Amino acid sequence: MWHRLPWGSMSVAVNVTSSWINGAPVATSGPTHQIIDPATGQAVADYALATPDDVDNAVAAARQAFPGWSKATPAERSAVLAKLAKLADEHADQLIAEEVSQTGKPVRLATEFDVPGSIDNIDYFAGAARHLEGKATAEYSGDHTSSIRREAVGVVATITPWNYPLQMAVWKVIPALAAGCSVVIKPAEITPLTTLTLARLATEAGLPDGVLNVVTGGGADVGNALAGHRDVDVVTFTGSTAVGRKVMAAAAVHGHRTQLELGGKAPFVVFDDADLDAAIQGAVAGSLINTGQDCTAATRAIVARDLYDDFVAGVAEVMSKMVVGDPHDPDTDLGPLISFAHRDKVAQMVARAPEQGGRVVTGGVAPDLPGAFYRPTLIADVAETSEVYRDEIFGPVLTVRPFTDDDDAIRQANDTVYGLAASAWTRDVYRAQRASREINAGCVWVNDHIPIISEMPHGGVGASGFGKDMSDYSFEEYLTIKHVMSDITGVAEKEWHRTVFNKR
Repeated sequence: MWHRLPWGSMSVAVNVTSSWINGAPVATSGPTHQIIDPATGQAVADYALATPDDVDNAVAAARQAFPGWSKATPAERSAVLAKLAKLADEHADQLIAEEVSQTGKPVRLATEFDVPGSIDNIDYFAGAARHLEGKATAEYSGDHTSSIRREAVGVVATITPWNYPLQMAVWKVIPALAAGCSVVIKPAEITPLTTLTLARLATEAGLPDGVLNVVTGGGADVGNALAGHRDVDVVTFTGSTAVGRKVMAAAAVHGHRTQLELGGKAPFVVFDDADLDAAIQGAVAGSLINTGQDCTAATRAIVARDLYDDFVAGVAEVMSKMVVGDPHDPDTDLGPLISFAHRDKVAQMVARAPEQGGRVVTGGVAPDLPGAFYRPTLIADVAETSEVYRDEIFGPVLTVRPFTDDDDAIRQANDTVYGLAASAWTRDVYRAQRASREINAGCVWVNDHIPIISEMPHGGVGASGFGKDMSDYSFEEYLTIKHVMSDITGVAEKEWHRTVFNKR
């Protein structure tokens, strides 16, 4: 159903302060930037970008705040995060309105996924802050007591993308705060609203000044200044693989630890015993979530030859019924892409697909609507060497190709430089177990694609990066492990001394 919907049924009034440094809004002196609603092409707000000098100020504030926050008890840090979760819940309507207006994502997605998922993640880490794991204190050598201290690593610099502004800010910031680190975050300059609101709410929740700082600005100046800053200790980044490599290079100048969650080209493997209807529904949902602007989105359907034609027909039918329109309308299924420039990039990749053997089954054009919209698109019969099959499109596009047997299915699934997510669709427990073992990805779903939970980690391998967001595993990114070894004998002349000198 392609039809126009009433635009702007839920609007947001925005008064944007450029940055948030040392517990207060800061008006910066960088160039003026507009936040554009991609559903209309109209400006949501104007604000001044931060500058590298603002990065210096933010890092200095974080460095000054770190000793006090790192020495706060786990219970004290937990209490602040619990209050932040409560405040975020109370301001959920504002967060939803800001997220929809700056990204164009459907309000149903923001209401049922982005915002409640972010609140749950904050709430999870409020509890996790009080449960740090370590090896048992014991006398491993016989003459000493050994214990493990897990200590906050220091100042964290984090750079987040535009596709899930609030969720990515929470995934990066909250475990760092729970671990006792201070943070400077640079959101994408086109989607800073919810990150700034998060910082304001954190201060209201009792987070000490300087522990969480927000600097807005472009990657070329502010992003590079932050990633390569000598006074940060860890650099975390979510975004494209190409930019992630630049971030890692900047961080490497000072030997900073990095954690990167990068691109993806997730395989969606449908075996011949799969529930076909479930696979069809899952493929549409998994490929079109957030208008396909999701690194874990299903992008490469690899389908058993016996089911191939029915799968293609079924997916095309469901896609053709998607409601595309005003993202503020709760009936909308698919919103716009983030910008006209990105919409054009997706359209150009789809237009080149037939030249490389692909067959556009449905979609492949922009609807007659204002904004950066593009129809859900299915491309069948793609070659393994084709651009749309190998490169990240980051739009509402699913490619499909057949496989001959299980070995071929696994081979095709792994025929990519990426390794963020994958799914296998089968009723056979042994096939499911094999797929989960042999597909190279940080997450393998079985008979589903996309769900995430705060208790379990998210992160990839290969060109999809390394390290984890969410879950207790993410603490490893923000803690150092210190071994403390104490003599228990009181003996002056230790037995091991003789390896260095003989008793005279």
